[in-house]
Amino acid sequence: MRTLPWQSAAGVGHIPPVRTTAALLLAIALVAVVLSAAALDTSPSTILADPDRFDGQPVTITGAITNLRQTVSRRGNPYYTFDLSDGARTIRVFSFGRSPCKDGTAATVTGTFEKVRRVGRYVFSNEVTATEVTCR
Repeated sequence: MRTLPWQSAAGVGHIPPVRTTAALLLAIALVAVVLSAAALDTSPSTILADPDRFDGQPVTITGAITNLRQTVSRRGNPYYTFDLSDGARTIRVFSFGRSPCKDGTAATVTGTFEKVRRVGRYVFSNEVTATEVTCR
């Protein structure tokens, strides 16, 4: 009987590397789904009243989009930023890709709030890095 590289002489052995990689990718996808489902439903005013409490946490916030800016990075990656206002306070939102919403529209944003985010030599304060932006 011929054995395959991942099998022992008894025919039983390690899981093939392809299956291990697929299982790892599935586990990562499940964690991402759980984290987005566990996002705290809150508002810009609540976050900015106590940013330490929300730092690094997944959040879902709703408000009106202002100051929408779409651009392309030096590496050619499109991204956009905007301010999301709940009428009292405004929080900055960042996301890769093209904005599905227009300036002045209402939106719901799910992402991670960071009190301080460093990107190279740039420092951003009180920003949500969005994983999902939905126009309302």
